[in-house]
Amino acid sequence: MSEEKQPEATTGTKPDTAALEPATAAKPKYEGDAAARTAPDAPAAPADRASRGGARGRRGGNDRRGGAQNSRRPRRGGRQERVRPEFEQKIVSIRRVTRVMAGGRRFSFSVSMVIGDKKGKVGVGIGKAGDTQLAIEKAVRDAKKHMITVPMDKFNRIPHDVHVKYASSEVMIMPAPGRGLVAGSSVRTVLEHAGVKDVTAKLFSRSKNKLNNARAAVEALKQLRK
Repeated sequence: MSEEKQPEATTGTKPDTAALEPATAAKPKYEGDAAARTAPDAPAAPADRASRGGARGRRGGNDRRGGAQNSRRPRRGGRQERVRPEFEQKIVSIRRVTRVMAGGRRFSFSVSMVIGDKKGKVGVGIGKAGDTQLAIEKAVRDAKKHMITVPMDKFNRIPHDVHVKYASSEVMIMPAPGRGLVAGSSVRTVLEHAGVKDVTAKLFSRSKNKLNNARAAVEALKQLRK
């Protein structure tokens, strides 16, 4: 009886063909992809690009097209306007002074400066210190102490000629309508910061000391009378 039932049991079931098929005939990974159906051996699209795109989207679009610019924080307060100083200043001369002491040499700086508002006020000062910036500040304070007011008409011209000798410097300043400012050395610097126009200045001395020339110009402007 057992030998007759065995053929019936084997004939009613289908043989397992999946084990007999080669490994290359496996179904594609993505069944819905038409390209995968036609070319099962083609490599699948990398999944890391999609993950990168998702990460960028989660970060808020911080890409090269301007996402980083949109994510920057705005500046606080904005740009502040630069305060214009009361007087314009210019260094006439700066020297390094050496002083010999028992322990060696000591260096300091001497700064000569001209300041003015170009509206009739001008001053010359000198400052000495071990640091250049400190010497400049001292020179500005000294120039403010010795500031003068130049008498001029409505065209910023001086009323008459002046001739002055200060130390070894000798200068002469004359009005010259229509010629502009004709002067040299530190005398020109003093006249420019005073706002004087249409004048001619002449240095008669051969002194090259710019501080004495500037002070001679100031002494000449002091002698002007309306």
